[in-house]
Amino acid sequence: MAEYWDLYDEKRHPLGRQIMRGQLEAQKGEFHVVVMIMTMNSHGQLLCTLRSPDKATYPNLWEITAGSVLAGEDSLSGAKRELFEETGIAADDDEMRFVTTVKENTAFIDCYFVRRDVEINALKLQEGETVRAKWVGKDEFENMIAQKKIAFPVTRRYLQLHDFLMQEGFI
Repeated sequence: MAEYWDLYDEKRHPLGRQIMRGQLEAQKGEFHVVVMIMTMNSHGQLLCTLRSPDKATYPNLWEITAGSVLAGEDSLSGAKRELFEETGIAADDDEMRFVTTVKENTAFIDCYFVRRDVEINALKLQEGETVRAKWVGKDEFENMIAQKKIAFPVTRRYLQLHDFLMQEGFI
């Protein structure tokens, strides 16, 4: 099934057009919305998932839950959908804490935070997307970054969200 994204200008005003994933390139100055969801347990560990070896970008690298917001969907709904699709975690609106938006080359990345204790074996990983999951503490996460085991966009956003993660007890 084709996936469509709404397009926005550089100030995040809707352009009234959509783009189909993988088929069309956004023009310079056009953006879509991506969500990233940092799930942290009560031990201060982040939930990381291993991208499928079949993924076109960043195969076999660890990441934080993320994905594009679908056409007609708002950011929060997209974040909840992505979290559920990739992990099986169903979060309520009030559990999803908006952190910040990071503007990148072709996307606005809306970053969310949720606290949840879930056993790894209770997760329902999305076939074709993720093949493993684990809880990772700060030292292990930074070691994975140093070993280039984390997808580059996650590393970049981790550095941008450093202060927030420190406040939440991860760093």
